[in-house]
Amino acid sequence: MAHWFHRNPLKATAPVSFNFYGVAGSPAANKICNDLRTTRARLLEMFTDITCNPEIMKNATDAYFSLLQGFIASLDGTTQENKMRFIQNFKWTDTLQGNTPSAQQDAVFELVSMAFNVGLWYTKFASRLAGKENITEVEAKDVHRSLKVAAGIFKALKDVHIPRLITPAEKGRDLEPRVIDAYIIQSQAEAQEVTIARAIELKHNANLIASLAFETANFYQKADHTLNTLDPEYSSKWRKYLQLKQHFYMAYCYHGQTLLAGDKCGEAIRSLQEAEKCYSRAEELCKEYRQTKGPGTTAKPSEQQFFLKLGGLIKNTLDKCQRENGFMQNPRKRR
Repeated sequence: MAHWFHRNPLKATAPVSFNFYGVAGSPAANKICNDLRTTRARLLEMFTDITCNPEIMKNATDAYFSLLQGFIASLDGTTQENKMRFIQNFKWTDTLQGNTPSAQQDAVFELVSMAFNVGLWYTKFASRLAGKENITEVEAKDVHRSLKVAAGIFKALKDVHIPRLITPAEKGRDLEPRVIDAYIIQSQAEAQEVTIARAIELKHNANLIASLAFETANFYQKADHTLNTLDPEYSSKWRKYLQLKQHFYMAYCYHGQTLLAGDKCGEAIRSLQEAEKCYSRAEELCKEYRQTKGPGTTAKPSEQQFFLKLGGLIKNTLDKCQRENGFMQNPRKRR
């Protein structure tokens, strides 16, 4: 399902030299500074290296963050602040507000900004892997796992690390709760999409698929509502994506096949008519999404087989229900 997921751009950052003349005076201290510089540069390279996988990313992340903790963690195991925390200035852009950087002289700001990019990388890796032809069961599990990891990273940032910042997160920027929450919920919703696709492939019970679809639609609605107070200039495109996914999965909720199999033709017709409305709205939102300007790669859900197949399924099942209903109301037509 190439181009099935919308992805906002990675955060960009200014180079950091970690040259602390007059502070790092010993060979051991200079080595730590050199290692910080090289591990940071390597981690930044991994974000755009298409050969990078979760194992490589974890090793690169651990290598840099373990050194960065020397600037954050208390040196004597107490609650006393590490004086090295505020020695270096860091600059990062945002995923939504483009080239306007935020700068803080705080190693915690570096930690949360870099970790934010790691979370984004896992969502991008999941999207790239999901876009392969004939994705295997193992690969589908990797997609699901990567999205869960991303959600976990964003949640840890929100609950643990961002509250430690001396300078509070700026409104509408990556580190403020509305934006972080949207990334958490979207990652959870997309992980559940993998579960739904697998359930459909294995021909699981239609009621189960409908239940999962309803929960997924609610995830997307919640993420959209989380962003509704942000500046539309930065959030409109992202919100259109969340809305089209919400309506697409709402269309899956109206499982007319089950009702038809239970000889509840009238109920099946009403259910499928609702599904048709949701699907039509999803098609409209796909067009609006493509036409809306804003940051991020443009997904193309309406061109994917998964999207098109649902439209055909709704139409064919509704036609069948209407024919069956016509036969029941006019039994002579059967002759």
